[in-house]
Amino acid sequence: MTTAAEIAARAERDDIRKRWLLSTPALVIIFLAGIGPLLVVVLYSFLTPGPYGDVKWEFSTDAWVGVFLQRDIFDDTLGIADAHLSIFLRSVRLSFATTILTLLFGFPTAYFIATRPERTQALWLFVITIPFWTNLLIRTFAVQEVIRNEGILNTALIWLGVTSTPIQILYTDWAIGIGMVYVYLPLMVLPLYASMEKLDFRLVEAGYDLYATRFQVLRRIIIPLVKPGIIAGSILVFIPSLGAYVTPRVLGGGKQMMLGNLIELQFGAGRNWPLGAALALTLTVIVTVALLFYVRYAAHSEQRHG
Repeated sequence: MTTAAEIAARAERDDIRKRWLLSTPALVIIFLAGIGPLLVVVLYSFLTPGPYGDVKWEFSTDAWVGVFLQRDIFDDTLGIADAHLSIFLRSVRLSFATTILTLLFGFPTAYFIATRPERTQALWLFVITIPFWTNLLIRTFAVQEVIRNEGILNTALIWLGVTSTPIQILYTDWAIGIGMVYVYLPLMVLPLYASMEKLDFRLVEAGYDLYATRFQVLRRIIIPLVKPGIIAGSILVFIPSLGAYVTPRVLGGGKQMMLGNLIELQFGAGRNWPLGAALALTLTVIVTVALLFYVRYAAHSEQRHG
């Protein structure tokens, strides 16, 4: 005789089976569009480069060795791949600097919007998101017109008498940094605003009532309460900055390469698809580590604050 527990267990199994069947189309699409191409990249990273930019179906680990090491053309000994390491360090350095600068500019911007009357906040957010209406390449060319030798910035500096000759900014790390700060600033402002919008400003008033200075209120009240927005904005800026391609290509002039440019070079003129695949996976690992750090930190912060 079938018991109530067995009937309930059978119903639960049927429900789970139906859910899996309903989820199958979505899982197939995710695999084909996401996991499938990633597996192809993983496979290519363990193959041998072909002579015309393709791959030979011969197993090799040279691509992974080539990420950090290079062979001497004379005696075939291995040495540090200085060019790759310098590009890695430049990418991390510029991405970190971009994150810090967008935070410095984005924090007061988000605070300003959050403290405006509710009827005007939507207008200010609209102004912040306007750059997203324009193609990234066009925005990058706009920055180029501002910082080039005959651009708006140098013209203004010469007119004000600050300098007698144009300052070379274009095709330097400074140019890439300026461009990336401009491009990714909205990605910092929006998460910060989302956190500050929920901030109870009566706590700020209470801090002033207790004779706290502006800096103390900022450090002990505002920043701890909006920390989730700071972390989310930093992740949203740091991760795409690491893989940036258009901005370093246009503003760096091909001289100041970043990881995205190095990967494109291997799939293009370098004709070394396995090395390009290995570099792309290395970038993916760096991004994954950053995301795991964010998730772990966010979970720890949530447990600590209840």
